[in-house]
Amino acid sequence: MQYRLYAALTLALLVGASCLIGVADIFAGDLDRQMVMLVSRLPRTFAALLAGAGLALAGVVVQMSVQNRLVEPSLVGTPESAMLGLLIVTLIAPGAALMIKMSVAAATALVGTLGFLWLARHVPRRDPVLLPLVGLIYGGIIGAAVLWLAWTTDLVQYIGVWQSGEFSGVLQGRYELLWIVAAIAALVWFAADRITMLGLGEDAARSLGLDYRQTLLAGLILVSIIVAVVVVSVGSIPFVGLVVPNIVSRWRGDNLRRNLPLVAWLGGCMVLGCDIIGRVIRFPYEIPAGTVFAVIGAGIFLWLLHAAPRQFHG
Repeated sequence: MQYRLYAALTLALLVGASCLIGVADIFAGDLDRQMVMLVSRLPRTFAALLAGAGLALAGVVVQMSVQNRLVEPSLVGTPESAMLGLLIVTLIAPGAALMIKMSVAAATALVGTLGFLWLARHVPRRDPVLLPLVGLIYGGIIGAAVLWLAWTTDLVQYIGVWQSGEFSGVLQGRYELLWIVAAIAALVWFAADRITMLGLGEDAARSLGLDYRQTLLAGLILVSIIVAVVVVSVGSIPFVGLVVPNIVSRWRGDNLRRNLPLVAWLGGCMVLGCDIIGRVIRFPYEIPAGTVFAVIGAGIFLWLLHAAPRQFHG
């Protein structure tokens, strides 16, 4: 019970700091505080929490699907595939509704993730580091194709927005799509036992009565939707799905159903914390939360590799 109190206090402090910190001084006498809070500060805070929680949960599903804790959506080409879909729909139907763009991005993200899974079947599992390296190359190839397509069609500025992972443009009416993440989080919790069986491998999962391919496809559809929603709304944020599930697993063990709420909480808090750091480190200018998290996440990733590699299973 004590850690739940600390978790609630930490979340309250971060939300309070996020609502108070910004270029506009809400304590200034001539400012409409209610408008600033409702139109900018609260939507930005909710967007950071939802994006962080969603990416952390997506990381859990991907890690269980490939039985390797050193991978996450940004290491298997999912965001790059979503960007490819966004770029294609922007070229074909630039005036399409946001939901249509998100649906196309989710579909291409799913195809890209399935492509990685096909590739992963041919990668030796003796060294758990090998699979993330293959994922980096795979994602790099897709990213290069996206950049080439954007360059030849004069849409490079769109790529910069989708890769930035920043919340300064989040306003009321422009982030609500992220609430889809909350619904998906509930679905992931209800399917926690099936996702756990995915982590046992195909043969073991089938022997326990699980429809392996159907469950795998359902999990990857949820991951693709989460990544597409986040990329469309705020851009890609790397390492969230990698470091958060590993930190929670080291702290609380491998009970997935018990860990999922903590994974969502920690993912949301870390992304919101990075957004706050990005706002104050060069005030009144801002550094994107994705950039801050990439620096911190890379450091934690190296620590995970160095600290106890034998605890990972591949």
